[in-house]
Amino acid sequence: AFPPAPVKEQRARWERKRSRTAKELVETEQKYLEQLDLVTTYFVTILKAKGTLQPAVREGIFGLLESIYCTSQILLLHLERGHLGLGLEGFCQKLELYGHYAENLEQAKKTLQEQVKKNKAFCRFKKLQESRPEFLGWQLEDLLPLPLQRLHHTIRSHENSMQLLRVQKLLKGQKTKVLTPERWYIQEGWLMVVPTKGEEVKRKMFFLFSDILVATKPCHPLHPLNSDKFSCQAIYPLSQCTVDKVFGHTQSQGGLLSLSFPHKTLLLMSSNQEDINNWYLNLTTAIR
Repeated sequence: AFPPAPVKEQRARWERKRSRTAKELVETEQKYLEQLDLVTTYFVTILKAKGTLQPAVREGIFGLLESIYCTSQILLLHLERGHLGLGLEGFCQKLELYGHYAENLEQAKKTLQEQVKKNKAFCRFKKLQESRPEFLGWQLEDLLPLPLQRLHHTIRSHENSMQLLRVQKLLKGQKTKVLTPERWYIQEGWLMVVPTKGEEVKRKMFFLFSDILVATKPCHPLHPLNSDKFSCQAIYPLSQCTVDKVFGHTQSQGGLLSLSFPHKTLLLMSSNQEDINNWYLNLTTAIR
């Protein structure tokens, strides 16, 4: 049986979004590598050949930059093939390089300043290289801290992957795919679902991501395999969602949120004021 048209359209939308974000990830890594390449090609390699700087001084300024460049090339290769987890795993094994680079960065900047002041040949060479059109007005001083800026971004990606993996393992079965390259984990917790008709209030575990809200219920505690897992009951795409605080504006006990989707309205309640405020803030941010 074919899935109904809206489901097909939703899948197509998700797929477009997924490939767009994966593409963005690859593009930012490519851009970063291009900037690093300016330093390795137009400074490190040529300075090695020319001998304008003594080896110890050259090492003092550029240190492990070539090794970091190689590490990023390997990461990019994995990203281009869609292997985010594998790429980040390999990257994390090389974190020591970044540690040493970070420790040396301030000293590297000082050494660079000293050489610009007292080594005329190097000063001329530096200005000549920086005037190349490829540099787009960048100076060597701007490019040296790049690996550390990129590291912060990559570590965030890795921590996020670990969270996604943890949630994926918490969910029963293989149907609900949490792990996708562009998705960011935001929050999880218990909320009461207030029914629209006269049924009883149900307590459910919700997982909030950058693009979806997942509603689950705990599996039976006596189940031989899934006693500690959750069964997915619904996935709500945030692209079509609006959120309102029904009550919980004052310092009252808890609050109630209304989530409106094209074909459903979800009323979520918590007896904890701070909790409902957190959910409201994170939901509005994710929807934006």
